[in-house]
Amino acid sequence: MPGNRVTDVDLIRWSEALAGIARTGLGFTESVYERERFEEVLKVAADIRVAAGHDEGRFDEQQVLVGWMESIGEGVAGYVTPKIAVGAIVGNENGELLLIQRGDSGVWLYPTGWADVGYSAAEVVVKEVEEEAGILVEPVRLVAVLDGLQLGARGLPFYSLVFHCRAVGGDLTPHPLETRDVGWFAQTRLPEPLAGGGRWVDLAFEAIRGGPIEVVFDWPRSSTWRS
Repeated sequence: MPGNRVTDVDLIRWSEALAGIARTGLGFTESVYERERFEEVLKVAADIRVAAGHDEGRFDEQQVLVGWMESIGEGVAGYVTPKIAVGAIVGNENGELLLIQRGDSGVWLYPTGWADVGYSAAEVVVKEVEEEAGILVEPVRLVAVLDGLQLGARGLPFYSLVFHCRAVGGDLTPHPLETRDVGWFAQTRLPEPLAGGGRWVDLAFEAIRGGPIEVVFDWPRSSTWRS
């Protein structure tokens, strides 16, 4: 049935889930037998990831497997969890949205970056917007907590904390390495391509308008392994 069709996004999510279980198991077990089984699971996960085109032909199954094996920690340090990213929905006095063109992929997105140890999530947001776009902001409210894998992200598994922020100063200045371009955009003239297929656009402009929005998050699926 069409609703049961397996997509590349499904395959990547299953691959990362299996790899996380296996790497966590390898980080805790002292049994040689269990280590062999977990390593076999990692090999299967690597096959799935490459078959899904996760790395666009840059790596084969063995390279993926070696990368995962090298990332295994011991005990609690080896418990595999999603990374944390923070993003900023920033509006100006004209109701326009701040967007950056990412240096790595060329797609357009609100400023975002990995959380840094020693900073609160809101502090990271302020730092990232200034670094990537040259704009000074103050956080207003949390508007979304999103699962990167369910958004179709093809990098590391991560959760994204998205804040609505108010611009309070600065000038548009793209980061020389991380950002190709930066600008303010009205909802009727957004640049392409937009990361995530633009699924966050309505939320972003509703936040800028000051609408009564609730925090958006990924609701539990009726079936955990099939979306």
